[in-house]
Amino acid sequence: MHTTGSFSPDSVADASERYESIGPAAQTVVREVAKAMEFDREEYQERVSSEVVETARDALFASMLSVRVGTREEYTAWLEEYDGEVTETGHESVDHVVWHAGPDGSAVAATFQDEEDAAVATLRRQAFGRLYRDLL
Repeated sequence: MHTTGSFSPDSVADASERYESIGPAAQTVVREVAKAMEFDREEYQERVSSEVVETARDALFASMLSVRVGTREEYTAWLEEYDGEVTETGHESVDHVVWHAGPDGSAVAATFQDEEDAAVATLRRQAFGRLYRDLL
């Protein structure tokens, strides 16, 4: 088993603080991408809305989340110790699982066979949508 990512909030306050702190980075990313796409000032003002920057912030936050990657057996052992609700997607007969536990007693998990990077990316989006979006 191993972990990928750098952020696993211990509380809703920790998650909220991190989410707020990456706002300027999201703005910078959007601005630099628009510059690389050669947006002029008018096009930038027309196309780059607060929703665009918020989407970048959401994606940055999700990309930092810690995700555990392990075998079905390692996940089952973790699950036996976990005292919370888990939403699992995928098929139970698949060999590998990725999972993330949020700060409020909820977790998400997804099974995968071969494509670890894709599973991690998908789980991070699910974690943001199911565990953090309403909190932030």
